[in-house]
Amino acid sequence: MELEMNNLTKKFGDFTAVKQLNLSMTRGVYGLLGKNGAGKTTFMRMLCTLLTPTEGNILCDGRDIFKMEGEYRKLLGYLPQDFGFYPEFTVRDYLLYIASIKGLPPAVAKKRTKELLAAVGLEKYAGRKMKKLSGGMKRRAGIAQAMMNHPKILILDEPTAGLDPNERIRFRNLISEFSEDRLVLLSTHIVSDVEYIANDIWLMNEGEIVRQGTPKQITESMKQKVWECLVEKRAVPLLARQYKISNMKADTQGVQVRVIAGEKPAEYAKEAVPSLEDAFLYYFGEEAGDNHGIL
Repeated sequence: MELEMNNLTKKFGDFTAVKQLNLSMTRGVYGLLGKNGAGKTTFMRMLCTLLTPTEGNILCDGRDIFKMEGEYRKLLGYLPQDFGFYPEFTVRDYLLYIASIKGLPPAVAKKRTKELLAAVGLEKYAGRKMKKLSGGMKRRAGIAQAMMNHPKILILDEPTAGLDPNERIRFRNLISEFSEDRLVLLSTHIVSDVEYIANDIWLMNEGEIVRQGTPKQITESMKQKVWECLVEKRAVPLLARQYKISNMKADTQGVQVRVIAGEKPAEYAKEAVPSLEDAFLYYFGEEAGDNHGIL
């Protein structure tokens, strides 16, 4: 299966939220990274046929998804940032309700609901009302509903919002297993959510993809852009006015500073091994000088 986007654009009046994207996806996990307001949600809503493009098209195996209508939606699982539910429903009843909307026969729906409750760690809470769940539990229920119909295309918008570290690890393992023969697009601003499971990563800023590639390719593109140096505490504000600072650690000898820069920030600075988080900061972080009040 392949999803292909050709000159995909979405405008709201004079504002262009998504700008002429030309991308393709096949089997595996795709991570869509960007800060809030980058256009990620608008892009994903077009992929789910909830918004129509202003220009361009989206093809599923060569067919326009908006002309496929229900045939395309049967292939789709979607978790929006804010998903709706009836607060008085129990978790089990909510999932059974979603199953009925997606056309699953009752026996299949019951079995699938049991499988998903176990997969997302909500077995013990199956009889609890949705309104009584914590934010993380609601998010897990949302992930389960998106996977109800064994979708071939799974689109998840900020799926780990509100999840604690253990829940995020469970989610990553679940998605990694689920993606073996499916297409998964995961949008987030939390780098660790995609660093270890994504086959391909797209960095999105102001409606455009500014960098794409495997995690390794993206980190390798950061060579000679990440530096570490030990400086006196009084030197940190000056350094922050000139460069992006990704990390600082004070000790008795001074402050160990990690700097994102296209040039060596100091004679004694040493090049550091870049991470995906460094790349995120390089493209989306505050500009040098925006670290007001630092130390």
